[in-house]
Amino acid sequence: MNPTLAPAAEQFHIAFYKFARLADADAVVSVCRELTRDLLGSILIADEGINGVLAGEAVALDRFEHALKTDPRLDDAFSNIVFKRSACKTAPFARMKVHRKSEIVFLGVDNVDAIGRTGIDVSPQEWRELIAQDDVVVIDNRNSFEFKLGKFRNAVDPGVDNFRDFPKYIAEHVPEWQASGKRVAMYCTGGIRCEKTSAWMLDMGVPVYQLEGGILNYFLEMPDAEKDWEGECFVFDNRIALDTKMQETDTTLEDVYGGEPDWEWRLQRAKRLDADSE
Repeated sequence: MNPTLAPAAEQFHIAFYKFARLADADAVVSVCRELTRDLLGSILIADEGINGVLAGEAVALDRFEHALKTDPRLDDAFSNIVFKRSACKTAPFARMKVHRKSEIVFLGVDNVDAIGRTGIDVSPQEWRELIAQDDVVVIDNRNSFEFKLGKFRNAVDPGVDNFRDFPKYIAEHVPEWQASGKRVAMYCTGGIRCEKTSAWMLDMGVPVYQLEGGILNYFLEMPDAEKDWEGECFVFDNRIALDTKMQETDTTLEDVYGGEPDWEWRLQRAKRLDADSE
């Protein structure tokens, strides 16, 4: 008689980031490699802070979250960091990587300081009211293939295929928005792109309203998010896309990238990464 197999433990995904001035980013890399031995995912660390996505069992994630906030070797740099957690049906990652980078998110503009200066945070509840105003232009701060899959109603697609192209679009349209008396509201998947973009736009004299915690936080905080959101939300891992209830959908890589010749390289790269994770 075969022994009864224990059910597989439920897996969860967490996303987190924090702009913080790190005195020794290399030391933070070493600590994070130690703290993530029982997890899978990716963490980027730079002098300006940390940006990560991880997956694993709840207990292991709880242990990591507590350590990142309290480990004395980190000098309280991440004591108030926020984690967004969701359950997984598909394992999001196949390996664990902790990278030392020059920036935790690349904007394509030099010397942008997002530590302690950023746009105007708007809660999910306030966001719903804000984007309904006639004098607000709602900018999707993501790639076009992400916009294609899902977006906030009335949002504008900047038409970029790389975040580094986004500043050019903004610089070209700021005079138009200012001339027409428009306020700028901006959103992205988890919030980090908007924080860095809004810090740069402050130098242009343009305050930005940004969705606190991004799309994922909106889904978590608003049970009726589908009133404002059309479609799904693309995520850069094996789950591919989530609905407004933070549940994985049946969307495939072909659904995301197919039909656009300029995105063929993204499709082939994604397939290679998917095959490597099997």
